[in-house]
Amino acid sequence: MRWRQAGKPLKRLTNAERRIMKTRVTEALGIEYPIFQGGMAWIGEYHLAAAVSKAGGLGIIGAASAPPEVVLEQIREVKKITDKPFGVNVMLLNPNAPEVAKIIIEEGVKVVTTGAGNPSKFIPAWKEAGVKVIPVVASVAMAVMLERLGVDAIIAEGMESGGHVGSTTTMSLLPQVVDAVKVPVVGAGGIADGRGMAAAFMLGAEAVQMGTRFVASEEAIAHEAYKQKIVKASDIDSVVTGNTTGHPIRTLRNKMTKKYLQLESEGASFEELEQLTLGGLRSAVMDGDVMNGSVMAGQISGMIKDVKSCADILKDVNDEAEKLLNGGWKK
Repeated sequence: MRWRQAGKPLKRLTNAERRIMKTRVTEALGIEYPIFQGGMAWIGEYHLAAAVSKAGGLGIIGAASAPPEVVLEQIREVKKITDKPFGVNVMLLNPNAPEVAKIIIEEGVKVVTTGAGNPSKFIPAWKEAGVKVIPVVASVAMAVMLERLGVDAIIAEGMESGGHVGSTTTMSLLPQVVDAVKVPVVGAGGIADGRGMAAAFMLGAEAVQMGTRFVASEEAIAHEAYKQKIVKASDIDSVVTGNTTGHPIRTLRNKMTKKYLQLESEGASFEELEQLTLGGLRSAVMDGDVMNGSVMAGQISGMIKDVKSCADILKDVNDEAEKLLNGGWKK
């Protein structure tokens, strides 16, 4: 399936093309499904990234604040499991980002996604090494600026997503970014099934990125309590903390978020708020402390009702989207 320009009608698939949704993104990256796994801290490690890539999507290692040697080990572990393309997400606020950027080149990683900053100083070296550069953006202005610097695609992520969020919804952000740039755009935030993927494609996306849906997968190393917290969530169970600090984060409601929001309303200092969440994500992911830890997850948590394999997630999401985009409006 191909989009020539934003707003152009979708080409209907022939019988021979069914099950193979081709876009500029799939062709450039050499992946079967136009679906990325979000590069989530602690959760986006080699087991999950390899499983997604092996099944035909784009698995992504979340480098986050990990030491460079850990990122190197993660990359090499993925290579042991699959020869399919995978990526690394670089959190640009990480002091180790320059070293991680170098490792990506040295290890021949094909794709890099970025977040929490401007990747401009790394782009020339990555491009020279043949790395596909796909930054995450929360605004049209950032997308336009990065396109001028030569990025290969843009991930437009709305505030529905889990973790660090912007202030614009996917429904509003995605089509505006598509209209503003010529490179392919990946839709992210609030996507958990084929309906969300089809909606993103109708808005001009040529791939989607999902995070929370892959947390609730068999291959994710997240503690079972974390996965079940997502599975049991309702539509109103996510909340954004940190608005007063300038670093808003979406998580699932628990004892910690209740305390955090209370402190925010009382005008607590950044340091006091930071202390409350220190090590909270690791505690939730690794130890299963979903009461006091930081259970990062998107607004679509209420849509996720089971834990299944990455292969099944990819196939189910792709098949449903394909059906809808070809006129099958009933499930």
